[in-house]
Amino acid sequence: MTIDVSEARPPTEIAAPTEAGPPTKAAPPAEAGPPTKETQRPDVSHAKPQRWERPALGALLVATAVLYMWGLGQAGWANSFYSAASQAGSASWKAWFFGASDAAGSITVDKPPASLWLTGLSVRAFGLNSWSLLVPQALMGMGTVALVWATVRRWASAHAALLAGLVMATTPVATLMFRFNNPDALLTLLLVASAYTTLRGIEDGRRRWVIATGVMLGFAFLTKQLQMMLVVPVFGGAWLIAAPKRFGRRLLDLLIGGAAMVMSAGWWIAIVQLWPTNSRPYIGGSQTNSILELTLGYNGLGRLTGNETGSVGGGGPGGGAGGSMWGATGFSRLLDGAAGGQIAWLIPAACVGLVAGLWLTRSAKRTDVRRAALLVWGGWLVVTFLTFSFMAGIFHDYYTVALAPAIAVLIGLGVQLLWDVRHSLTARITLALTIAGSAGWAIVLLRRAPGWNSWLIPVIGALGLGSAIVIMLPTVPRRVLVGAGAAGAIAVLAGPLAWSIETAAHPRTGSIVTAGPNVQGSQFRFPGGAAGRGSPPPGQGAAPDGRAGLPPGGPGARPGGQAAPPPGGQGALPGAGGRPGRTNGATGKLPAGFPGGISLRGLGGAGGLLDSAKVSAEVAAVLLENADHYTWVAAGVGSNRAAGFQLATERPVMPIGGFNGSDPSPTLAQFQRYVANGDIHWFISGGGRVGGFNNQQGGSEESSAIASWVTTHFEPTTIDGVTLYNLNP
Repeated sequence: MTIDVSEARPPTEIAAPTEAGPPTKAAPPAEAGPPTKETQRPDVSHAKPQRWERPALGALLVATAVLYMWGLGQAGWANSFYSAASQAGSASWKAWFFGASDAAGSITVDKPPASLWLTGLSVRAFGLNSWSLLVPQALMGMGTVALVWATVRRWASAHAALLAGLVMATTPVATLMFRFNNPDALLTLLLVASAYTTLRGIEDGRRRWVIATGVMLGFAFLTKQLQMMLVVPVFGGAWLIAAPKRFGRRLLDLLIGGAAMVMSAGWWIAIVQLWPTNSRPYIGGSQTNSILELTLGYNGLGRLTGNETGSVGGGGPGGGAGGSMWGATGFSRLLDGAAGGQIAWLIPAACVGLVAGLWLTRSAKRTDVRRAALLVWGGWLVVTFLTFSFMAGIFHDYYTVALAPAIAVLIGLGVQLLWDVRHSLTARITLALTIAGSAGWAIVLLRRAPGWNSWLIPVIGALGLGSAIVIMLPTVPRRVLVGAGAAGAIAVLAGPLAWSIETAAHPRTGSIVTAGPNVQGSQFRFPGGAAGRGSPPPGQGAAPDGRAGLPPGGPGARPGGQAAPPPGGQGALPGAGGRPGRTNGATGKLPAGFPGGISLRGLGGAGGLLDSAKVSAEVAAVLLENADHYTWVAAGVGSNRAAGFQLATERPVMPIGGFNGSDPSPTLAQFQRYVANGDIHWFISGGGRVGGFNNQQGGSEESSAIASWVTTHFEPTTIDGVTLYNLNP
């Protein structure tokens, strides 16, 4: 990738040296007073955009749209847990506001509802289908790419901005999440927007930018709670260091921005806290019906410590030294196994860009915007990387999408700063080694998927090495240098682009998904569509990539791979698609690293903990009989179990116990009152809590008590492989 220095001048405080003498240093502006027209943009390129610039941006966004939207109709419900909540929000404004799993408002999802507000409105406008659920995510991805481009372009050249946008668009985990209906898509967009406004405020010192940052961070909280706090100290520190005002004014502005953040998140929290608990949905993921407990516990400090009451494990034994059941912790966590293919392609290059940029701007004035940008995006990368690497609680590889924008911007800015001083041997060597090293690292990642597009390996190696050699030469014709830069860009982007195309070609479903092909050495993935491209083929216990697999017919298994009923009389799980006799691979024992003696029965496959069932037309028709006479046409243990039936009928289905089946919603006494009042028609057997598994982190046993009471007092009926209990015969 080459950069035309005529487009963007280097930082004024570190002007490129010439043969006539050493670099000069610009006089620092006065600290006091508001920025003037002449001084408010000291580090911004004033060059007129070239003719190709906007068409190139348009082409980038069109290509991003194709990558993120192609074949979305094949993705089904993607994450059924959130799809069901979007359907509920489209049918009930109250369910929409609180983020309830069902339109009758029995319980919320285990996150705040901001992302569901968007998809709920989309489903309300366009009906319930894959496109209405997933196109909003793709549009957020395009917005994120555009903001990354704008961030780099404001303080660097169009070439650098285009490179940053390409890196963002082709990061595999970004392709995955912007084609999927998890909250991570909206969270990423809001964090990028808040970084942009932070830097705009540092550029001109205007308070409105700090307030805008606070508002977007507040809505990021309403998207995924405390994860947004990882960047708050970074943004605040960069403002205090680099904003063009006296320290007292900078501190005051920071406090005002903090107040805006608290208000933009706190209004919803206050309403939830003050609303009578008997007339709003139960707060899913909490044990006390408290949004504050959810914020500080399950979705807060519990993610760091592993102490997440009611979760499917979290911290605890396993995973090697310092590890947890979610994989070994440590610096290599995001580089190893499947995680490396999600995000790690350009992490080393981004670190080089950060270090080189900070070195080149070491003599810059305090308010230099380029150095402030390095502090913002570099701090984002370092803090988030370390947190994900060492957190002991629930961790999934797709969380790493939060790193993608920081990596992309640091690549763009780092290349720009090094290119500006390319006359220096040190700069040329740094660029060359970065390209060659990134190509070599890409080859390492590609080899984790043996036999998958192996032709890429020699191509990437040749392009990376050739580009590095040419760039190191002291005198090279411009056309040759441009070609070498283009070859280097292809070498470092080919791997993640191929991984992203594979992700787009095979839509993912389930609660835990990964981008790219199946790889060797990845941490254990739950079965039933929870890993990569889904569960193992019928009759196979191990995935073809060599990951830890599950033998069909393990302890407690029935013919066809069906799991035996968990303790408490919850009944049998049907086969995949609701038909008996098909292997779903969801039986057997957990591999090393998981607490011993815990069965995987009900974790996935045909509507368990991690995925919803495919409900046949016959079962849906039975549930819809006299549906208008009931508040809930059915109830089932676990949100994913209930989600499949709710999406098939578009009528409320009560998810007993929330996502993990471990929330005390409803209690047995409450459920008995619902039945006595004729509010629930059917009870769906199976799914939900797995005997002994959730007890690793405590949680309520009400779902087991309800299932036991139902099986004791009502007669079962099996329809197309699904066991139902008529609660109002």
